[in-house]
Amino acid sequence: MDRLTRLTSILIQLQSRKIIIAKEIANRFDISLRTVYRDIKTLQEAGVPIGSENGKGYFLVDGYHLPPIMLTEEEVNTLVVAEKLINNQGDDSLRIQFNSLLFKIKSVLKDFQKENYEKLEKRIAPSYLKVPFESNSLSDFKNAITKNQKVEIIYHSISKDEISKRIIDPQGVYFSNNAWVLVAHCNTKNEQREFRLDRIQSYKTTSDKFVEKTDFDLTKYFLKKYKPS
Repeated sequence: MDRLTRLTSILIQLQSRKIIIAKEIANRFDISLRTVYRDIKTLQEAGVPIGSENGKGYFLVDGYHLPPIMLTEEEVNTLVVAEKLINNQGDDSLRIQFNSLLFKIKSVLKDFQKENYEKLEKRIAPSYLKVPFESNSLSDFKNAITKNQKVEIIYHSISKDEISKRIIDPQGVYFSNNAWVLVAHCNTKNEQREFRLDRIQSYKTTSDKFVEKTDFDLTKYFLKKYKPS
């Protein structure tokens, strides 16, 4: 990758997050931290308003935006794969939102990119040997996570074959065994639990807020959960 392309890509990376640490940039482009500092300085000298916070990282000053970015052919091809996977993951709310986003992206593609997209659509498919469990609540639970909102659910536990009412604090979601799973603190049981979205019979987002666990991370959660005893 030439330096001009890298500088443009660094700008896009900065615009994608509220704040980016130098190490993230270095890892993405396989360059040294010294090169990152030099590239950031070059962008600043070119008039790009990049700020920094000691110990935190770099950020673009509010109000600055790059012009619309044109996608490469490889990126367009990756979108086809993403569309196939998302359309086969079992949650209608995610499908609807992604397809809406996809229409906007497709509107800026060049004609030859649209032709290639349509060609690949017929030639790439996920496995259909297993049918995912259907749900339609992922979008609402994602919002509850970002807004720290308590949710009241009616849940059907298959293992005990019982239906119960719970008040939960949503923390994260993941896709496993053809179903979306919600990780949450259950206020009713006063412990962390997992809830399959297709087994939540009904739910209601409340106006009550919960104190966010800022250190919660799904990767760390899995490492702890599956740590050999």
